[in-house]
Amino acid sequence: MGRETRQLKILEIIAKNNVDTQEELVARLCDEGFRVTQATVSRDIKDMGIIKTLSEDGKKYKYTAQQPKDNTSERFLSIFRNTVLSIRTAENLVVIKTETGAANAAAETIDRMNLDCILGVIAGDNTIFVAVDNVDNTAYVAEKLEDILDK
Repeated sequence: MGRETRQLKILEIIAKNNVDTQEELVARLCDEGFRVTQATVSRDIKDMGIIKTLSEDGKKYKYTAQQPKDNTSERFLSIFRNTVLSIRTAENLVVIKTETGAANAAAETIDRMNLDCILGVIAGDNTIFVAVDNVDNTAYVAEKLEDILDK
């Protein structure tokens, strides 16, 4: 399993769990079948711009994928391009199918686009639902996502 696959799994793990140490992240990756060292995880954290933020309960810190104020980073665009299988629309939803386990990382790309007409994004294991504010904007959002694939 390569670096990109491992980094996708890291994003998935920290999105679903309150992970506060590199050792815990190493253990969770090992549970998922990745043979990694703490040094590798440390490099991944730095490369991906992952930061520690206060957990929801305010009692401890956890790793979080950083949300830059600027446009989507090239790393997330690359993940989106390499994992999205299809983009379809239905009423005010855009439904995106991804490679298994890649939906969370691909959804991060959509979140980082900061489009006002997107009300929210929900990601499962291989499917992303994008709620659009109205039917008239659905095609626009789908087109923007298709544009990422075409680059």
